[in-house]
Amino acid sequence: MAAARFFLVAGALSAALAVMLGAFGAHGLRGRLPADLLAIYQTASQYHIYHALGLLAVGLLAAQLPASAALRWSGGLMLAGTLLFSGSLYLLAISGQRWLGAITPLGGTAWIAAWLLLAWAARGLAR
Repeated sequence: MAAARFFLVAGALSAALAVMLGAFGAHGLRGRLPADLLAIYQTASQYHIYHALGLLAVGLLAAQLPASAALRWSGGLMLAGTLLFSGSLYLLAISGQRWLGAITPLGGTAWIAAWLLLAWAARGLAR
């Protein structure tokens, strides 16, 4: 149950942060960033909220399958993916440092693995 609680709390906090950062981008950065960097920021925000919802899904499934290592890995990779993918894009957009874009695919890879592990763990619901 501890993993379920952790990922539910992490998902809710991540969603709140995604909304705050999205609002900051929409209201605080419009007119301050060039269109290409604002689009990068919006991509970070969009994928951030999707994966906050993914963390909530992990938490809900972990309540049903508390012994699932695949779910714990899935949640950890969703968190890491958010930091690496969205975090690098937020920083790239604000700083203009294009080298940060090299980090982004690592986050995307973490997310792909997280979703595959979530699917693998969900098979256990039918048992």
